[in-house]
Amino acid sequence: MRTKNNSLSPRKLLVMGVFVAVGIVFILKLFSLQVVDKSYVALADNNALRYVTQYPARGKVFDRNGELLVFNEAVYDLMVTPRQVMKKDSPDPFDTATFCRLLDIDKASFIERMEKAKKESYFKPSPFMTQVSKENYAHIAEVLYRFPGFYFQTRTVRHYPKSIAAHTLGDIGEISKGELDKDKENENYYRQGDYIGKSGIEKSYEKELRGVKGLKVMMVDVHNREMGSFMDGEYDIEPVAGKDIYLGLDAELQAYGERLMVGKIGSIVAIEPSTGQILAFVTSPTYDPNLLVGRDRGKHYKELQEDPMKPLINRATNGTYPPGSTFKSVVGLIAMQSGSITPATCFHCSGPASLPIKCTHSHGPSPDFANAIMNSCNPYFYEAFKATINNPKFGGVKKGYEYWKDMTYKLGLGHKFNTDVPAERSGNIPSREYYDKMYKDQWNAVTIRSLGIGQGEVLVTPLQLANIAAYIANEGFYYPPHLIKCFGDSTAIPEVMTTKIDPGINPKYVRTMKAGLRSVFSGSAGTARRYELSDIAQCGKTGTAQNPHGNYHSNFIAFAPANDPKIALSVIIENGGYGATWAAPIASLMIEKYIRGYTIREDLEQRMMEGRISYKNER
Repeated sequence: MRTKNNSLSPRKLLVMGVFVAVGIVFILKLFSLQVVDKSYVALADNNALRYVTQYPARGKVFDRNGELLVFNEAVYDLMVTPRQVMKKDSPDPFDTATFCRLLDIDKASFIERMEKAKKESYFKPSPFMTQVSKENYAHIAEVLYRFPGFYFQTRTVRHYPKSIAAHTLGDIGEISKGELDKDKENENYYRQGDYIGKSGIEKSYEKELRGVKGLKVMMVDVHNREMGSFMDGEYDIEPVAGKDIYLGLDAELQAYGERLMVGKIGSIVAIEPSTGQILAFVTSPTYDPNLLVGRDRGKHYKELQEDPMKPLINRATNGTYPPGSTFKSVVGLIAMQSGSITPATCFHCSGPASLPIKCTHSHGPSPDFANAIMNSCNPYFYEAFKATINNPKFGGVKKGYEYWKDMTYKLGLGHKFNTDVPAERSGNIPSREYYDKMYKDQWNAVTIRSLGIGQGEVLVTPLQLANIAAYIANEGFYYPPHLIKCFGDSTAIPEVMTTKIDPGINPKYVRTMKAGLRSVFSGSAGTARRYELSDIAQCGKTGTAQNPHGNYHSNFIAFAPANDPKIALSVIIENGGYGATWAAPIASLMIEKYIRGYTIREDLEQRMMEGRISYKNER
């Protein structure tokens, strides 16, 4: 009897090995497709589901009185998923020619846009054409089902109903590569094609205004048509709208200031002294903010860039100017605080014959402080500056100068305020080291005498000058100038904007200065006496600043009413000549408009609004 052999034959082992090997290959391939290689999963999902980003409504912007300055309008972005357009196994090839006619683009543009989308992602949607108007959307959407891979996504752009304050409000635009790379290192919030604040308030408060994105998962059929929400919206995420913002800006005053500045280059900055809120932020020339909205944004931006009058420059913060005689208020305050002069101190003035600085005004030969301010006496403030840095208590002119420079810094000059004011420059208060290098350590008060009258190397921004006016109006303190008044949801504004700054000058000296500035309007020889108002007590200081590019700049700082200041401001008119010619009357009209709500000096108003300054020799 033969014994049964239970061992497997080599042939059977070979067959079993082949089946096992094939099984392992299939398992590995499935693992690769479903786990390792996400592209097939993404492709399968995109054929059945569409993940649509829900962009939140951007926060609106209002003025201090609730006037709407910025709101949203719907536009439509045409999105594309490249793999769905380029499917080789599709029974109907993509009709590129018809699609290009539908969008009014040529084939080269189609290819360029598709290549850009493929670089972003082959399997995920990205923008193909942005900011399609409502009219074009209706026309295109009707037949879009014929073009697989394309769908519309609703977005919003900004609209400016009053067409004012372009530089302050700013604009939004498509995120740049640099901005995108920076975001990826931090929040990773944005995607290619997203909009972001580019300037002004839009940029300063981007995080607050933008809100939080949501997500909608939609089912689509083989014809690219939406068939409803996936799982009845179970996986949808609702967007969170951005915060509304109320600015300190007074829309009516802003518009009035812009009309006054037509035909002139310069700026007006008005501040509420009790809060530091900016009431008007005028820069001229300006532009309609609606120009930088929509698909023509790039074209209009290029035109504004090439305009020889440079309307894109915010001169209120980016312009730096010699302050001229407005700076005498700073020089006088520091001289009194240092004990170098008193209000009763007199310095000799020989008028045009004075040396080393001549006087351009006619007054008595030995003015005291009050008369020197009223008459804007150059020799007086040169002597006050010299007395300060030569004061024996400092132990030398260089240490005296360092004290003087430090005090100007505390008064808000020579540095940024670092609030929400966009594109701010520091201005310039030269350092001791600067003069050591320039004059090889051999310098004194006479060498740098121009600083005493606001000339030489000292440069300020209109914002800084307006803050000096607010400081004097408050009799010894200021709040850093800022644009925001409050958020619509009562979120607290940053502490830096509500922190009172005291530069350390005795209030009695500030009150002395305040009285002197009052005499500029009320005194018989005051340089702004022609613009005095019987019912509004104004304080101010004229400035006529030399510059190397043509006629003098016309400068002025002011505040009112004297006993309870509601507005403080600076006005700078480039190449406008004397301070009393353009800057002083414009400042006085702004004060009248804000406090009274209307103006009664119609002739003066008409002259300022219709007046034009020729810049053909300087531009």
